[in-house]
Amino acid sequence: MANSAAAQEAVEPVKKSNVKYTCTCAILASMASMILGYDIGVLSGAALYIKKDLKITDVQLEVLMGVINLYSLIGSFAAGRTSDWIGRRYTVVLTAAIFLAGALLMGFAAGYGMLMAGQFVAGVAVGYAIVIPPVYAAEISPASARGFLSSIPEVFANIGILLGYVSNYAFARLPLALGWRAMLGASAAPSVLLAVMALGMPESPRWLVLKGRLAEARVVLGRIADTPQQAADCLADIKAAAGIPDDLDGDVVTVPRTRRDGGAGGEERQVWKELVLSPTPAMRRILLSALGIHFFQQASGIDAFVLYSPSMFRSMGIAGDSRVLGATCALGAVRLLFTLVATFLLDRVGRRPLLLGSMGGMAVSLVGLAAGLTVAGRHPDGSKVIPWAAGLAMASAVAHNVSYSVGLGSVTFVYTSEIFPLRARALGCALGVAFNRTISAAVTMTFLSMSKAITIGGSFFLYAGVAALAWVFFFTCLPETRGRTLEEMSKLFGMADTDIIVEAEDHFTKENGVEAPK
Repeated sequence: MANSAAAQEAVEPVKKSNVKYTCTCAILASMASMILGYDIGVLSGAALYIKKDLKITDVQLEVLMGVINLYSLIGSFAAGRTSDWIGRRYTVVLTAAIFLAGALLMGFAAGYGMLMAGQFVAGVAVGYAIVIPPVYAAEISPASARGFLSSIPEVFANIGILLGYVSNYAFARLPLALGWRAMLGASAAPSVLLAVMALGMPESPRWLVLKGRLAEARVVLGRIADTPQQAADCLADIKAAAGIPDDLDGDVVTVPRTRRDGGAGGEERQVWKELVLSPTPAMRRILLSALGIHFFQQASGIDAFVLYSPSMFRSMGIAGDSRVLGATCALGAVRLLFTLVATFLLDRVGRRPLLLGSMGGMAVSLVGLAAGLTVAGRHPDGSKVIPWAAGLAMASAVAHNVSYSVGLGSVTFVYTSEIFPLRARALGCALGVAFNRTISAAVTMTFLSMSKAITIGGSFFLYAGVAALAWVFFFTCLPETRGRTLEEMSKLFGMADTDIIVEAEDHFTKENGVEAPK
């Protein structure tokens, strides 16, 4: 007993040290998410001054606000292939460099055309930043803490959004032509910092295994696993998922060609076939789950909330740019606070309860917001609003942000980064993000026009209906993933152990010309 207790005491500090190390790695990668959040959040306030300074139309403003999401499609598709080619760590460095270029273009923009060019570059970086940090965090996390660690990118995205709002408030006092340029260019500094700090991150052990670099993978797993036995078990699971026979255990091994060349055409065609063209029922269910959660995250209107919150607050009777930007900052702080709360609930409560509670709360609060905004503007004196309706709208806006942050906002990228099998994770996440950004672009580029056609209240009634449909989809289609290893997800969605083993053995035989060792 004494020896057992002593051994336990010896193990515990290692566990705590490993968790701190893994958390630090996830935080470093998540700085890309922070810059992403900043670039999105800062635009909501900067748009007020861009429109005044450049004298652009509402349509041009809609395009400016939403086009970053279309441009991010390029980055999201390139991210999977790039990260499979050069690794997750160097892809983070590349992301920082692209963010830096975009910030400089927007900060020194001489007109609308150059501003759009900066948005294009920043949009590509946004696509990278949406895909890579959640994948990296999921791949370096032990199953016991994966929900917490994989939600760190969402926390940092909300920190970035809040910093963007604060930047709006701080730089609003500068001259008109300088203020919005300072807002948009300020992200250059953290981009440089990220590029330097990311070089000190460890590479994803799962990517290292795909490249046959088992010795390096063992070192990383030894730093992030709770125990040496867990590290060994995890390495065995990753090797099996990568199609490497268990008895191939050297420091560097030869991996089946198409597995090794993750970004090469042969592997990409094979993954497209398995994921999209002729998927198994289990893979089809995984893809449907990923696309569904991404669709409903954006179709329920969250990016309209983020980008057009100043217009929403004006409809509630809040006057003056400073007050509007102050209210936007307060809402951003609420979203950040409850995103932090969600990080501690993911591994305790699970993904499904948070998603279902979140969507139910969002549907109810969107109805309240829509009703409040619809009634608030019907004061007999057209220059005023009905106080109780404005109060209902404000309370509902806060409730919506709480509901979104504690569930849908925090779970979406955690869920999609963990459900795809290793061979399809980068491409699967890229497809999910591409779909996410497409829907976001559709929402943000039509919000002003839709609000004019059916009123701002009518727009939020529409989003409430989408949220109700999302609840039904989540209840029906999304299984719980809490506590599962990444290698167990295929079984959770219906793929049998024998299917996984046979596929790995067949793949090894095909690529190497010999039968896989039994």
